Amino acid sequence: MLLLVSLAFVGLSFSEKTASVAKHLEILFNLFREVQIFYVDDTNPEKLINTGINAMLEELDPYTEYIPEEEKEDFNFMTTGDYAGIGSIVRSNVEFPIIAEVYEGTPSHKAGLRAGDKIVSVDGKQVRGVRVDKVSSMLQGTAGTSITIRYLRTGFDDTLSVTFKRERIHVPSVPFAGVLSNGVGYIRLNSFTADCSSEFEKEFKRLKQQGAKSLIIDLRGNPGGLLIEAVKIVNLFIPKNEVVVFTRGKVKDLDATYKTQSQPLDVDIPIAVLVNRGSASASEIVAGALQDLDRAIVVGERTFGKGLVQTMRNLGYNAQLKITTSKYYIPSGRCIQAVNYAKRNEDGSVAHIPDSLISEFKTRAGRIVKDGGGILPDVALPDSVFSRIAIDLYVNNHIFDFATDFRAKNPTIEPLEAYSFSEANYQQFLTFLQERHYEYKNETYLAIEELRKIAKDDSSLESIKEQIVAMEKILSESSKHELDKNRPEIVNLIEEEIVSRYYYQRGKLMVRLKSDPVLQETIEMVSNKNRMTEILTSK
Repeated sequence: MLLLVSLAFVGLSFSEKTASVAKHLEILFNLFREVQIFYVDDTNPEKLINTGINAMLEELDPYTEYIPEEEKEDFNFMTTGDYAGIGSIVRSNVEFPIIAEVYEGTPSHKAGLRAGDKIVSVDGKQVRGVRVDKVSSMLQGTAGTSITIRYLRTGFDDTLSVTFKRERIHVPSVPFAGVLSNGVGYIRLNSFTADCSSEFEKEFKRLKQQGAKSLIIDLRGNPGGLLIEAVKIVNLFIPKNEVVVFTRGKVKDLDATYKTQSQPLDVDIPIAVLVNRGSASASEIVAGALQDLDRAIVVGERTFGKGLVQTMRNLGYNAQLKITTSKYYIPSGRCIQAVNYAKRNEDGSVAHIPDSLISEFKTRAGRIVKDGGGILPDVALPDSVFSRIAIDLYVNNHIFDFATDFRAKNPTIEPLEAYSFSEANYQQFLTFLQERHYEYKNETYLAIEELRKIAKDDSSLESIKEQIVAMEKILSESSKHELDKNRPEIVNLIEEEIVSRYYYQRGKLMVRLKSDPVLQETIEMVSNKNRMTEILTSK
């Protein structure tokens, strides 16, 4: 009855188009009923409905999502950074799920669990071969409830067991902040979760007390989050009552203009914002607003280009719809959305907005900026690209497993500021790879390997078999050459992984910063008053 009354109301209130929608909704309802009554096998009604909902939303954009009651906790974690559990990241492994990272100060850390531990059972339930998402759900639960984990650890023959209590976990949005060389303050912001602006403000005040004379805000890889948190962070550096972002959509009642609401903390400190292709949404609001108001220079790569705003709508029964309701525009008036989902290609794919439709805008000082494709940096500095062998070592867990082995053999290492991966350590890593019979197979090696398989089944290629074996031997030797040639970046990755086993996420980030060429060049820029003025006044 409620459905019929609603449809009647919609039909009377809107156009013939809405009447057509009502007709098709009735057809859909009838179709579902017929399937439930007459289909030869039993069906799962909830699964069918969810499949239909998700298929419908796929026609819109990737940010419009149906969130059923059972997924509400995961969504809340994305927006708040809070969840109840043990404080570890778990990933799949060959047999048992493995702990990939432990957050400092969390229950798993206090219970003595480490990255590299393989989980055998949770509360007596065996998890060998169980999907990692199900294992993660088993580890989560109500704060205060007990959990028993049995696990395998490198260096121990038997399984170990520990019982402890779950807690409410908060993953900080600011994993690291500190004063670097030249008195440059640095704040790394991972996401725009609820109240992250307070975390950011606290760290900024601390850096000022420690003598920071300039600031780098690192938004690389930050996918965004809550728009209002972006506005609050901009407000720390922009006077009160300035427009930071405004939204415009089909429902005019939802249009809004967001201005700075408070007095700023510092309107003079030189600022650089680091971005890359993974910086999106709220990250682009912060970078774009500070750029449009000539308050900061933007350094790095073109950002992702997400200029769409989502709103939560209740659907009843604790289900929600996260729906795109508007586009956002930063102070110059530009929208940086890179893809027009309303106009798809014939094959259903979407394309980036063409250059012919990109418009020019001006910052407050008259600098030219553009819409339609993310935030273009004032100074373009591409992220470092890892070599193929470094990626191969990382993706196939050789570096992770070596760090696990290293941690088992070394209860402690030097203080974080003094630690470095020595020549002897690197030789240990090479021996570790040798014991694993590691061979780096580049594209040429794989092509020759494929040729050998073809030759095995083709007698006409019998004569070249010896040459194939010789080429494979030569290329096999190239592993040593590649390990030597790309040693610096391989050492950096190993250092990060090892340090994270003793000093956790903060230590990992500190090691990464030491070998970050983009950061080092940005430190030089933000420390140079003349260079900053030149960038901010160039037209």
